[in-house]
Amino acid sequence: MAIFEGSFDQISGGNKFFRPIEAKTVTRRDNRIARHERIRKKVEGTPERPRMCVFRSSKHIYVQVIDDSKMHTLASASTMQKPVSEELDYSCGPTIEVAKKVGETIAKTCLEKGITKVAFDRGGYPYHGRIEALAEAARENGLEF
Repeated sequence: MAIFEGSFDQISGGNKFFRPIEAKTVTRRDNRIARHERIRKKVEGTPERPRMCVFRSSKHIYVQVIDDSKMHTLASASTMQKPVSEELDYSCGPTIEVAKKVGETIAKTCLEKGITKVAFDRGGYPYHGRIEALAEAARENGLEF
């Protein structure tokens, strides 16, 4: 049962300073998206040095090499591709070993297409764990960034 009837403006007399305080909820996903927007202002893919973008979900990990001037994806790799998914058996999402395999796959694909240098876009994720393992595996297999 409400203590008062009517709208809040009627009760407060239209006073804008007499408003209830509401908590602003910011999730970890919101923080990651904000970090990614800040990174994207600085990192841009060119034909000579395309952007290697990483997306990590709870079940899979995806990598794309993108030329931002033409808005084209030049190469991609993920845990959903058969060479990666058949070789490694993982049931609880991508592990560091799976991320290393995806890094090797993207490096081999890029080198086949003549791409040697990329700009690494970590997608707002911390450079740690699976993201770090993917980047190191790509470096070890010939990509420069």
